[in-house]
Amino acid sequence: MNRGARAETVALGIGLIVLVAGIAAARDAGDFPGWGSGADLGLVLASGVTIALGEWFQISAPGLRGAAPLATASAFGLCFILEVPEGHYVSYGAGVVIAVTAVATAIGVGARLVARHTVSFVEVTGRLVAVVVVALLYRTVHLGQAAVTPVTGQPVEPWRDAVTMLAIAAVGLLADVVLTSALRALSAGGGLRRLVVEELLSSVALSSPVAVTGVLIALAAPPLGIAALPLFLVPLVLTLFAFRRYVSIRATYLQSIRTLSRLTDAAGYTPAGHSERVAALSLRVGRELALPEREMLDLEYAALLHDIGQVALVEPIPGGATVLAAPADQRRIEADTVAIVRETGVLEGVARILEHQTTPYRQVRELGEEIPLTSRIIKVVNAYEDLNRGARGRRSRDAALERIYLGLGYEYDPRVVDALLRVLDVAPHHSDAVATS
Repeated sequence: MNRGARAETVALGIGLIVLVAGIAAARDAGDFPGWGSGADLGLVLASGVTIALGEWFQISAPGLRGAAPLATASAFGLCFILEVPEGHYVSYGAGVVIAVTAVATAIGVGARLVARHTVSFVEVTGRLVAVVVVALLYRTVHLGQAAVTPVTGQPVEPWRDAVTMLAIAAVGLLADVVLTSALRALSAGGGLRRLVVEELLSSVALSSPVAVTGVLIALAAPPLGIAALPLFLVPLVLTLFAFRRYVSIRATYLQSIRTLSRLTDAAGYTPAGHSERVAALSLRVGRELALPEREMLDLEYAALLHDIGQVALVEPIPGGATVLAAPADQRRIEADTVAIVRETGVLEGVARILEHQTTPYRQVRELGEEIPLTSRIIKVVNAYEDLNRGARGRRSRDAALERIYLGLGYEYDPRVVDALLRVLDVAPHHSDAVATS
């Protein structure tokens, strides 16, 4: 089992524990004073349905962290609601909130799996843990509400409670970021601090409206009841439509870059499909190393365009294998590639990656030079593809890896090579001696 699969397995295990623990904590829900009344039951059922639908309509795109804003906002609202119309105070505790959220999430995720949609258990578990933290902090710690004790009143000053709810929601969302970063650091073998910062930067834009929506649902519940759910979720629904349009534009943008990357194939400078194979394998290695989504997007663009500078050559390199070219020729192709990419005016991050795609790894070890991990990934994967020539035979693969092992620690980053071996499901017995030398 590779590290990426291990992180998903750990996340699934945590999610199942939350599901079982939530159901166990709520097993005495029938003993609540007033439990089973139309107000409580209707609110819980409506929230559960909304959470399940929110998980079904979760959003994800290259360069952005996956999220389920409808589900998370609905769960936060369920955590924070104290009163519904006619002065009826809800009687469920944190256990019921956790159980309903966990069951509804399982239904939504199960439906996605049946429909063969992509599901990240790391992200799903992070959202579940956020709700657990919010429910416990608000209903158990802040209100002092035991599992079967009804809330008997609201704070005198609602604005103070609103600020408290926002702060607790922020803590819950931070717990989500920390957990998902820790699980991805498990895949990468380290780099937790960097991953936490990247996760925060990629999630803050969507986390803020989710937290605010959850608080607004709770504040509007006393006069509106269940109607507060659809009313205040409408802006997030509109955000989903806008996001899907954004994803469509991104897909068109990516297709344009793919078309541009085939220019070297059409001109006979590189083997057919070389850039796309490098991009696909680079993404797999990037996921194995738990790169943040924002870096993954630039990695894909850079991998697709890494050989575009070859169009400036008078004579093609035999087989298009830049790894076999002289170092001076490699640097000239790299400079032409960067110049072409910078002409677009919108791919500066990609250009920075490509500036170092031929830089030897020894300059990191010996000179302390800052070389992006994405650049090191492209260098290793491109070398493997050049040496393997797209062949699928074991002999060709082993010969390509053997050439890479000869430059391990000098030309190539051992950590990236190890990730490539895991992705290819190859035992790293050849590289052990070199990596430790």
